[in-house]
Amino acid sequence: MKEQLKVDPIKNGTVIDHITAGKALTVIDIINLNKSNSEVMIGMYLNSHKMGKKDIIKIEDRELSQDEVNKIALISPTATTIIINDYKVVRKVPVEIPDRIEGMIICPNPKCVTTTEKIKTKFEVAQRSPLQVRCEYCEKKYGIDEIKFSV
Repeated sequence: MKEQLKVDPIKNGTVIDHITAGKALTVIDIINLNKSNSEVMIGMYLNSHKMGKKDIIKIEDRELSQDEVNKIALISPTATTIIINDYKVVRKVPVEIPDRIEGMIICPNPKCVTTTEKIKTKFEVAQRSPLQVRCEYCEKKYGIDEIKFSV
């Protein structure tokens, strides 16, 4: 039986592999790919030897910023970013949840000073699995499903 690629390779750009199954559209949203002119290929619920099921995103002619990679780590800590140049893998790095998160997420507490004043949010990772973050201003803890990402 001949093997076949389900998604075409890209010449230059970034591949986000091993995304938690069903999270690709969230990743697209939080790194604003839906507002980009980059060619994007999405695979969802693909078979994976490592994970059972996974999502994958291929972005032509674009490398991600560290803030974008950190956002992905919060949504899918199993993800890997792969940099492609001339159809070859140049760098393959698993994402890592940062210890501190500044300005990337919005505190859900309506009484937090960051919601009433223009102050950059600051969170510390209180727990990695399941992910919980703590606002440095109001000191409340939140799960990943409770927070929203800054645009």
